[in-house]
Amino acid sequence: MLSFLIRRFLQSLLSLALITILVFTVMFAAGDPATILLPQTASDRDKAALREKYGLDKPLHIQFVRFVSRAVRGDFGDSYYQGRPVLSLIAERAPATIELACVSMLISLLFGVPLGILAAVRPKGWPARAAMWSSMIGISLPTFWLGLLLMMYFGVKLDWLPAMGRGETRAVGGSNWSVLTIDGWRHILLPAATLALHHVAMLMRLVRSELLDTLQAPFIRVCRARGLSPASVVGRHAMRNTLIPIVTVTGVEFGQLLAFSVVTETIFQWPGLGKLLIESIFVDRPLVVAYLMLTGAVFLAINFAVDMVYALIDPRIRLSAKGEAA
Repeated sequence: MLSFLIRRFLQSLLSLALITILVFTVMFAAGDPATILLPQTASDRDKAALREKYGLDKPLHIQFVRFVSRAVRGDFGDSYYQGRPVLSLIAERAPATIELACVSMLISLLFGVPLGILAAVRPKGWPARAAMWSSMIGISLPTFWLGLLLMMYFGVKLDWLPAMGRGETRAVGGSNWSVLTIDGWRHILLPAATLALHHVAMLMRLVRSELLDTLQAPFIRVCRARGLSPASVVGRHAMRNTLIPIVTVTGVEFGQLLAFSVVTETIFQWPGLGKLLIESIFVDRPLVVAYLMLTGAVFLAINFAVDMVYALIDPRIRLSAKGEAA
């Protein structure tokens, strides 16, 4: 198992290096920041001075080497627009995005997995049919439209929940968290539900499909022949064999919630990383590069964690890793 994890870790490092090269090259080709940061009346001398200040007058390979040498020390440079270290700006906004993604993923798991099991165990019942029809709607609805709909109905018409903002927060470990206050929970429910609906529908359909296939397997018939209860057959035996695709999708979806909640954060004015990216994408190259690099690192870390969970769930993965090492 150790060789399996070492190999996956080295693959992740190689992927991160390729992501860094790609992101830096694309942002370099996106245009000259001097023409965006300075007014149109700025002289060529002013533009040249700005490029020299940020090292933009150097060749691409020199800029890249300087960037990497600072990045490995945790220094991604200063924001062009705000004049503050990029990492501190990201650290300020990260808690809002993390808690929004976690609450959304929790809602997805609490509703998606049980409804998927229900749809697989009793596929002809009306609750299962209603759940499947609802999942089709959840997958089809655009996130921005759903967010506006929830905002108008629950936030404006019924006035049950706040429509915008993060609400009251509490500082823990140098970061502010909404989930530690009641007012914060009232503010987070609408954006979290907006993000969760699509993932609930996806998990529901995935669990149903995988569980239906597993329930037809020969070992399930053996379990039933031994007189095991239906709950034991499904919970202890069938679900164990459907965990790998569930873990895979959950990991990928959680990464997407962390990295790509831009629309929802903008609609609900949620001060997270997605909203920070929208505010900076045209004027702040260091912040955008750092954001995309860290996003890639988060996805790689999640995939590495998923690989470790695979090895714990399915012993065959550990055995295959040993076989390849031999």
